[in-house]
Amino acid sequence: MTNIPPPAEELRLLDAELRQLDARRAVLLRRREWLVHVLRTASAQRSVPGAGQMPPVWPVAAGAAAPRTEATAPGVQNVLLLLGGILLTVAAIAFTLVGWGHLGITGRALVLAAVTLAALSAPVWLLRRGLGSTAEAVAALGMALTVLDAYALHEVAFDGSDGLGYAAAASAVLSAAWAAYGTAADLLVPRSDAGSPTRPDRARAGAATAARPALRLPLPCAVVTAQVPLLLWALAVDAGPHTLTAVLLVTAAADTVVALRPAHAPVRIVGLVGACVAGALGVLSAGWLCWSAAAPVAAARGAALLLLAAAVALAAARYAPKPEVALCASLAAGLCLVAGAGGVLRAWLPGEWTVPGCLALGIALLTAVRTPLPRPMRQGVVGASLVVQGLAVLWTLPLVAGTLLGPVALIERPWSGTPLDIRDAVFQDAAWPSYATAAPLVLAAVAGVLALAERRAVRRPASGVGALVLAWAAVVVTPVVLELPYGAGLVADGAVVVVALGIAERARRGTGGPSAPALTALVLALVTSVTLALVSLATEAGTITVLLALAALFGVASTRPGLVAFTAPAALAHATALACAAGASAGLRPEHTALLVLVVPAVAALVAARAARAGRSAATVTVEAAGAGAALLALALAVTDLPVLASVLALCGVVTAGTALRPERRRAGHAAAALFLLAAWVRLAAWEVTTPEAYTLPVSVAALAVGHLRRRRDPSVSSWAAHGAGLSVTLVPSLLAMWGDPHWLRPLLLGTAALAVTLVGARSRLQAPLVLGGGTLALVALHELAPYIAQVVGVLPRWAPPALAGLVLLALGATYEQRLRDARRLREALGRLH
Repeated sequence: MTNIPPPAEELRLLDAELRQLDARRAVLLRRREWLVHVLRTASAQRSVPGAGQMPPVWPVAAGAAAPRTEATAPGVQNVLLLLGGILLTVAAIAFTLVGWGHLGITGRALVLAAVTLAALSAPVWLLRRGLGSTAEAVAALGMALTVLDAYALHEVAFDGSDGLGYAAAASAVLSAAWAAYGTAADLLVPRSDAGSPTRPDRARAGAATAARPALRLPLPCAVVTAQVPLLLWALAVDAGPHTLTAVLLVTAAADTVVALRPAHAPVRIVGLVGACVAGALGVLSAGWLCWSAAAPVAAARGAALLLLAAAVALAAARYAPKPEVALCASLAAGLCLVAGAGGVLRAWLPGEWTVPGCLALGIALLTAVRTPLPRPMRQGVVGASLVVQGLAVLWTLPLVAGTLLGPVALIERPWSGTPLDIRDAVFQDAAWPSYATAAPLVLAAVAGVLALAERRAVRRPASGVGALVLAWAAVVVTPVVLELPYGAGLVADGAVVVVALGIAERARRGTGGPSAPALTALVLALVTSVTLALVSLATEAGTITVLLALAALFGVASTRPGLVAFTAPAALAHATALACAAGASAGLRPEHTALLVLVVPAVAALVAARAARAGRSAATVTVEAAGAGAALLALALAVTDLPVLASVLALCGVVTAGTALRPERRRAGHAAAALFLLAAWVRLAAWEVTTPEAYTLPVSVAALAVGHLRRRRDPSVSSWAAHGAGLSVTLVPSLLAMWGDPHWLRPLLLGTAALAVTLVGARSRLQAPLVLGGGTLALVALHELAPYIAQVVGVLPRWAPPALAGLVLLALGATYEQRLRDARRLREALGRLH
C-alpha cells in the first residue's frame, strides 16, 4: 500500500526538491556563461590577425598544408624594434662624431636638440595609443641621444675641462634626468593607456611591490648610471684609497635604499646588484686598509670604514622584506664589526694575540641573542660569531696537526736519545707554527662556548661532541706550547688517555649504551695513545714503559662491556708493539721476535672466545681482527728465515685450529689446514727438498681421506667432488715433472700409482679415479714410447707421415657413424659410473 505522508511533511519535501532544482539551474547557467565566453574569445582570436600568429603573406592553396611559423608576432615585433633602435643610435653616433664639422654651432645644437626632444616626447604619444614596445624602443633611442648631447656639449663648450670631472657631472645629470623622465611618463600617461593594469597576484604581494611604470627602461638605466658619479669624482680629484673606499660604501648605501624602497622589480634588482657589488668591493678595500696598516691610527681609519659598512648592512637587515636577506645582511654586518675591531687590535697588541682578540669579539656577538632584534637579525649575528670561531679554530690546525703527526718521524730513528723537551721530540723535523702560543687559549674558549650551548640544549649532541674534541685538542697541545720536559709531556699525554676513557665510560653509563659523546671520547683516547706511543720512541725505557702501561690500561678498560669492542683491540695492538720493542731491547733478531709476537694472537683467540660466550659479537670480530693483524706481523718478521717461518706458520695453524673448535667458527678449520700445509711446505723448502711429490702427497692423502669420509656420510656426492682434487694435486705435478726427468724411477712409480687408481676406479665404478688414473697411465706410456716413436719417424721416408694421415682420415670417414655410436656407448658407460 502507498504510504501518503501528512500535508506538512509533504510540503517540506516539495520545498527541498525545489531548492535543489534552483541550485542545479544556477550551476548550469554559470557553466553556460563560461562556455559562451570561451567561444567568443576563440572567435575573436581567429578574426584578429595579430592575436595569435601572423597571417600568411600568400593565400594557401586548397588542399595544401599551412606553412609552420617559426617565430611569434611579438618576437618579430621586438626584433624589428631592437634593430631599428640600434640602427638609429649608430646613425646618431656617426652624425655626432663624423658629420659634426659640416654644420655651424647653431645648426649642430638645433639638430641635436630637435632630434633629442622628438625622441623623448614621442613615447608619450605612442603609449597613449597602446604601442608600448615601440615607445620603449624610441625612449631608449632618446636616452642614447642624451649621452651624445653630453658628449657634444663637452666638445663645444667644455673642451678644456677635466674629462673625469665632466664625466662625473654628466653621469649625475643624466641619472637624474632619466629618473625624472621615467616619473614624468607615469604622470603624463594614464594607467589604462600605459597598458599595465594591476594584476591579482600583485595585490597579494603586498604594498612593497608597485605597479609597472609606463616606461620600464628609464628608471633602471638611471640607477645603473648613478653608480659612477661619486667614483668618477673621487678619481678626478686624485682621492686616496680611504676616500675611494668611502665612495664605494656610500654608493652601496644609496643602492640599498633603492633596493628596499617599494619600486617595481627591475629597479629593485638593479639596486640590489649594485649594493652587493659596491659593498663587496668597499668591504674588501676597507679590510685591506685596516689589516695592512702599520700604525693604530691608520688601522682605526680602516676600521671606521668597516663600521660604516656594518651600519649599512644592519640598516638593510632591519628593513629587508625577506628573512633570508635580513639574515645574510646581519651576518655581513657582524663580520665587518669583528674585522674592524680585529684590525685595530692587531696594530695595538702583539701578533700572537690578534686571533684571540678577534675570537673574543666574535664570542661577544653572541650577546645579540638576548637583544630585542628581529629573529633573522639575531640569527645572522650569531652566524657571524660562529664563522669567527670557526676561523679561529682553523688557525690552530697547524699546531694540532703537527702535535699529532710530528712524532711519526721517530719511527725512522727509534731510541735516538732523550730530547731536550717535549716540543723537541714532536717538532724535531717540522717547523714550529708562528704565533702558536695562544692556540690552547683559542681552543679552550671555543670549547667553553660549545659546552655552554650544549648545557642550554642548543644543537645537542653536536655541541657536546665539538666541545669535547676542542677541549681535548687544547689539552694535547698545551705541553708542547709550554715546552714541558720530555717525561712530563709523556705523563700529560697518558693522563689525557685515562681521562678520555673515564669520560667514555661515564657517558656510556649515562645513556645506557653507546652514544656520540662516548664514542668520541673513546676515539680521542685511541688517537692520543697512538701519539703517546710514537713520542715514546725517543728512548728505549720510555718506549717499553709507555707500551706496557697502555696495554695494561686498555686491558683493564676492556672489562667494561660497553668499551670492549674498541679497547680490547687497542690493548692487543699495544701488546704487539710491546712484544716487538721487548725483542729489540733483548737483542733478538726479527725472526725470533716473531715468536714473541705470536703470544698476541693466542691471547686474542682466548679473549674472542670469552666475548663470544658473553654474546658480544662486535667485540669478537674486532678482537679476532687484531689477532690476525698481529699474526701477519709475525709472519712478516719471520719471512727471512724459513725454519722459523715454518714454526710461525704451524703455531698460527694451532691458534686457528683452536678457534675452529667454536661452533660459529667451524670454517676457520680450512684456514688452519692451509696454515699447516704451508708450514710443511716451508719446512721442506728449508730442507732443500725439490721433489714435488714431497709437497703434494700429504695434501692428496688428507684430501682423499676427507673425500672418503664425505662419501660415506653422503653416497650421492660425486666422485669428482670427493676425490678429484686430491688425485689431481699429486698426479698433475708429477706428470709435469716426469717430462723433464731423464730417470726411469718416477715414470715407473707414477705409472704404478696411476694403474692402481684406475683399478680402484673400475672396481668401485667411480668416474674420477677411472678417468684421472687412466689418463695419467696413458700419458706415462706415451712418455716411455716417445723415444721409439721418434726413432721410427726418423727412419720413415718424408712422404710416409702424410700418406699415413690420409689413410687415417679415410678410415675415420668410412666408419664415422660406427665411431659415433661407440662414443655414445662409452659416454653412457662413463655416465653410469659415480
